[in-house]
Amino acid sequence: MSAVSLDGRVAIVTGAGRSLGRAYALALADAGAAVVVNDVDEDAAAAAVAEITDRGGRAVASVGAVGPTETAEQLVEAARRSFGRLDVLVANAGVLRDRVLWKMGDADFDLVVDTHLRGSFTCGRAAATFMREQGDGGRIILIGSPAGQFGSFGQTNYAAVKAGLVAMARTWSLELARAGITVNTVVPTALSPMTATIPAYTQVYEDYLAGQPIPTDIRRDNALGTPEDVAPLVVWLASADAADVTGQAIGIGGDRLTLYAHPAALETSYSDGGWDAAGIGDAWRSQFAGHAQPSGPPSRQASA
Repeated sequence: MSAVSLDGRVAIVTGAGRSLGRAYALALADAGAAVVVNDVDEDAAAAAVAEITDRGGRAVASVGAVGPTETAEQLVEAARRSFGRLDVLVANAGVLRDRVLWKMGDADFDLVVDTHLRGSFTCGRAAATFMREQGDGGRIILIGSPAGQFGSFGQTNYAAVKAGLVAMARTWSLELARAGITVNTVVPTALSPMTATIPAYTQVYEDYLAGQPIPTDIRRDNALGTPEDVAPLVVWLASADAADVTGQAIGIGGDRLTLYAHPAALETSYSDGGWDAAGIGDAWRSQFAGHAQPSGPPSRQASA
């Protein structure tokens, strides 16, 4: 049993049939929450439910691809019908369709947007509507990515939606504050099927699946551990102890816990009457260039 208790709470976890989503669902259940397990794969959802119930927890499956409003409403109804309430939404479901910009098709872009961004929007809207009517507050947890913080080569679609989710969470934290509903973004880094698509981590992931320990430098320097290493942050954000935490983007993975900054102005200059192009160029070289921000995750910046 987790040291943080979620007894009496009810959670929805989308994309909970495997990997990170499964770890979130199991950890929430171990902490005492009843869980609606969503996945597009019926067998994976059923297996996660069976694992929770075998451990003494409560869970039901709700199968469907997130994105459509109907799926979101189905999930909230499953929580109400099965457990009588809803306290926590973890909008985790996602897909990858990696391509460099000039090779990315419309279908690649649209599927990632529909699943991550629209799926989080429709599920968040349905959950927030129910929680406001319920009147007991609640927790909405969106799942970001370092790609959304720094950009990521070959991931126009994925980086865009993950950045959008952080902005969406911050907006919702303002809109839902009076209802006692907190909204935060978890930025996980873990060995998963998605991580395995990154060539630098393919062998590490295969070694992990083979039962080998994750090297300390990978856990610390790259913040890559198991999905179970990420789950405690989700449990904590779902708890009463985090009632005053909202609008934040918090990273976790391996041995590392990170609070990400809100965007901030790095440098400002003024020109009476406005700017012309030449003046902007002069100001850039003399004042702004030294503050320019690199693209890509810090580990790749260091090696560039």
